[in-house]
Amino acid sequence: MPAAEPTREQLLDLHRRMVRIRHFEEEAGKLIEKGKVPGALHLYVGQEAVAAGVMVHLTDEDQITSTHRGHGHLVAKGGDFKAMYAELFGKATGYCHGKGGSMHVSDLDLGMLGANGIVAGSMPIAVGAAFANKYRGNDRVTVCFFGDGASNEGAFHEAANMAALYQLPVLFLCENNLYGEYTPQERHQSIVDVADRASGYGMPGRVIDGMDVREVFAVAGECIDAMRAGGGPAMLECKTYRYYDHVGVTGMRIKYREQAEVDEWWLRDPIPLFEQVLLDEGVLDDAGLVAVHDEVLAEVAEAIAFADASPEPDVASLTEDVYTNPITIGVPA
Repeated sequence: MPAAEPTREQLLDLHRRMVRIRHFEEEAGKLIEKGKVPGALHLYVGQEAVAAGVMVHLTDEDQITSTHRGHGHLVAKGGDFKAMYAELFGKATGYCHGKGGSMHVSDLDLGMLGANGIVAGSMPIAVGAAFANKYRGNDRVTVCFFGDGASNEGAFHEAANMAALYQLPVLFLCENNLYGEYTPQERHQSIVDVADRASGYGMPGRVIDGMDVREVFAVAGECIDAMRAGGGPAMLECKTYRYYDHVGVTGMRIKYREQAEVDEWWLRDPIPLFEQVLLDEGVLDDAGLVAVHDEVLAEVAEAIAFADASPEPDVASLTEDVYTNPITIGVPA
């Protein structure tokens, strides 16, 4: 059992966050398969317990950095469905006015510093945010989400080294879903646990079950509380799984992993497992569970209709929000 148990309100919060992620992503997957969404779409389905278990502990002032599989993180942090779907559609009403798309969606008001299409690209950004928080002396924390493949990149090692050196309040959160794109972990790493790398930089590392939202809630909460109290960085590895292909829903799935493996992980689906806990403990009944799903599905349908009807970005705004004026401090007139 987890060391710390969530309250009834937190249990309900965790459940709704996971359900919101699942339905947002499932419907997004249908849209990409129908050709309604341009570009690549990396679904978060299967990893909901990680985002939900972490985000419950964060405020809008706390920051996160994300990956190419970033919808789940933004949804869990309170992202607006309408602005998110509009961004996927490339519409002017989207979070980035249709210019960021799936892999670069962000909401600075929520402390979501952006998804990132570059593997490990957000890790130095997270360290920069954490450095600013420590410099200012506030109690904000930064959570840096990354995958097993990103831990092979130079940016990972540089970020981990600097965070430990300056004892920055950043939680490196590895969502190890066992694949770097289409490559199994054992074919791109000689280690089993990415968290083992934490000790090489002088920070604690821990491995937990990323399919158990209560365990993620408890351990992530401990790490975040320690950072708010002035502690340094930590690395938390959540063993999890993505149910669909690297891009989209079907794609190349059969070519690089066995269906039996996927089916086995579906038996550990974090949402129905957690829902059984809620039923057993009397937190919700069957009707209550159905009501949550129905409410979220209605929210999704409304958001998709909004995005579909939204205008395309004006060509005249092509360079807005993309480029900024050069720094002119100290430059002669």
